Amino acid sequence: MSNVRYRTNEGELIPIVVIIIINVLVYLGVNIAAYMGYNIIPYLGLYGSWSGLIERPWTLITYMFTQADFIHLLTNMLTLYFFGSFLNRVAGPRNFLLIYFAGGIIGGLFVLLFSSPYIPTIGASGAVFALGGALAIVAPKVSVFIFPIPVPMPLWVGVMIGFLILLPLSFVSWQGHLGGLVFGLLAGLYLRHRLKIAV
Repeated sequence: MSNVRYRTNEGELIPIVVIIIINVLVYLGVNIAAYMGYNIIPYLGLYGSWSGLIERPWTLITYMFTQADFIHLLTNMLTLYFFGSFLNRVAGPRNFLLIYFAGGIIGGLFVLLFSSPYIPTIGASGAVFALGGALAIVAPKVSVFIFPIPVPMPLWVGVMIGFLILLPLSFVSWQGHLGGLVFGLLAGLYLRHRLKIAV
């Protein structure tokens, strides 16, 4: 039986909305630049190269706000809203922000360790999977739907299925997803102990 205490705060969605707005603005900026004949993704994406990170240290953050296309943007932002609003209610905006950005950075470190130094990694998926990993520990029995499966399932099952579905896809950075998920699971264990949540 889950014993999850929900917090109520009128401003709890503000961090999520701000992150979504930044992602949309960066997406528009990338596409406007492309329309004008400039490809700025190499300056925003993260390469699997420590020397590249030294030259462009901001990419450890900017890669999280740069999405490949509209579908990539839409799916990441919808998942961010779902996981983020839930985690905000359970653990508060501060913990949400810490898990989101730390998960994205850890995912980026996995990219640096295990990805190609020639192809940039972009997307919020590592940070989003950090939220999912934390929720899988904090509220594992909450029912969710995973498209296209038409039946509800426990949240922890949904998070793992989502990860396993994306894992073999050649255009998906399993490194970033894995780094974010591992950090999220560890953060969830910490939160469960700190907030004394019975699952």
